[in-house]
Amino acid sequence: MWGKLRRLRAAHGELRPGHGLLSGVIALVLALMCLLGVLAFHFPEYLTTPELRRSYDVETLRIVLFWCLVLAGGLALFNLVSGRMRWLSSIAFAVVVLAVLWGGHRVPVGDFPDNTPYIGLDWLILDLLGSALIFIFIEKLFALRREQPIFRAEWQTDLHHFIVNHLIVGFVLLATNLMVHRLFGWAAHEGLRHWVQQLPWPLALFLAILVADLVQYWTHRAYHEVPLLWRLHAVHHSVKSMDWLAGSRQHVIELLITRTLVMAPIWLLGFSKEVIDAYIIIVGFQAVFNHANVSVRLGPLRYLIVTPNFHHWHHSQDDEAIDRNYAAHFAFLDYLFGTAVKADRKWPDHYGVVGDYVPNGFLKQLKFPFVWNGKARSEVKPEV
Repeated sequence: MWGKLRRLRAAHGELRPGHGLLSGVIALVLALMCLLGVLAFHFPEYLTTPELRRSYDVETLRIVLFWCLVLAGGLALFNLVSGRMRWLSSIAFAVVVLAVLWGGHRVPVGDFPDNTPYIGLDWLILDLLGSALIFIFIEKLFALRREQPIFRAEWQTDLHHFIVNHLIVGFVLLATNLMVHRLFGWAAHEGLRHWVQQLPWPLALFLAILVADLVQYWTHRAYHEVPLLWRLHAVHHSVKSMDWLAGSRQHVIELLITRTLVMAPIWLLGFSKEVIDAYIIIVGFQAVFNHANVSVRLGPLRYLIVTPNFHHWHHSQDDEAIDRNYAAHFAFLDYLFGTAVKADRKWPDHYGVVGDYVPNGFLKQLKFPFVWNGKARSEVKPEV
């Protein structure tokens, strides 16, 4: 049974309905998410994000957890009774039973300290479920490459990146906050901060995104043009298939550097918490959507804002796309600075690093910047 589970985890390709595999996978994933949710209920001070738990409605979360347990258990039980994928459904049902025996949705939550070290297990659960439900639906509705399955090649590597980068959210936020204040605190100007705080909310949000994207543009460009930084960034560009999970492939050191540099001017200029929260929602959506397997170009708007079409070209290894389309939000920055792709067709043909020298696998990619000898990069011009 466990051997079959390991083979399933290492597999990729289309999940065809009618054999119990699709429903079995859904049941198992939901069951595991429920078990993690129960774990978070038991240890909220260590496994939940302070910024999120302050706005939780615990009773609503209990209802969601209950119905997820019902759905996972129901799918697993149906497959067991009908004789479909019994080994997979048995594992899913066992996980559901374990979650229920451990307290299920009835786990009591008392008072707990708010300043403990934590990992973002709740953020992982919410973002994984939310992103999967929203973006898989969008990809199926507006698919660019309809032959590409949900579980395409190397999805496991990107899921590992997704999990790790979400679990260490507490460390990333703490490190970013410390570096911003220590490295750039001297540059804060109270008069300028006061002026920014008096701006109308829509104008302040536009300015925050523009400032962030200017920093993002030049930081991103440096990742491509400075060999030492390319070692980190090549990991992100090694993905060969674009979908909602592809953007998660990012080295943790690059994550820290980029987030610090982008957040520094936003903090220094004194944007309000409401503006920063709105910016974070926008950047989170665009980061996923612009990597998605969707045929979206938005007509003339694509010259103003970054679309999936714009960013797909950035990940292409086609000749006309090398070192192009750096912006994350406003496409006009690349047209302004002369780095926009000029192509005679709508979409690129191939994604990934030219030479395909970045290894697959989370741990191998974590080590890659420190062990790579640079030979493949010198032999071929890197992709963007």
